[in-house]
Amino acid sequence: MGRGKIEIKKIENSTNRQVTYSKRRAGLIKKAEELTVLCDAQINLILISGSRKVHHYCSPSTDIHTVMDRYQQLTDSDLWQPQYEGMQKTLNHLKETNNNLRKQIRQRMGEDLEDLNMNELLALEREMDESITVVRDKKYHVLTTRTDTAKKKWKNGQQRYNSLVQDLVKLEGVEILDYACASIEASDYKPPIAMSIASRPADVGYAFHHSAGQSNVHDVGYGFHELRLA
Repeated sequence: MGRGKIEIKKIENSTNRQVTYSKRRAGLIKKAEELTVLCDAQINLILISGSRKVHHYCSPSTDIHTVMDRYQQLTDSDLWQPQYEGMQKTLNHLKETNNNLRKQIRQRMGEDLEDLNMNELLALEREMDESITVVRDKKYHVLTTRTDTAKKKWKNGQQRYNSLVQDLVKLEGVEILDYACASIEASDYKPPIAMSIASRPADVGYAFHHSAGQSNVHDVGYGFHELRLA
């Protein structure tokens, strides 16, 4: 029983269409290989599926570029000329655009103004004024941002300073005096000492009074406190 005749038209089912393409493609490539061996022919076969996948076959004795060049010579045609003309057209357009942009830049620098009429000069002046306004607004924005940042840093530093001062004021005076007395007893000078604590508005100062002469005593380690014998 023979096969039924297949109507030559597009297969609507995509799965059946892909299966048919794969089978026919394999058969077509096999026939091209046989033709190459039997007839010593140079064959270049290119297939593009509906899903944009490319499959090709070229005879082992040649390559695709050689086959295309020989085809152009034998048919007296140029397959690359349309593409070359399109690329030249695109290149010329890009060159013209580049020249216009460079000319606009020079005009904004005060050059190449001879070919401009009064309306074009006025339009250029308006554009320059608008550009200056935008640049000035951006500059003020940057300055304002930097100023606000500096103020915040200064405020944080001031708060930290005030906090350290308050912590220092809250320290027990006995511990500070004990440390000072230990420093004095460790030295060779051991006169009778009367101690008193004097406070100032900005910080706390400790004064050690001696009835006899004056002598300096070791600092207890606080930056804005002064220990002295008077």
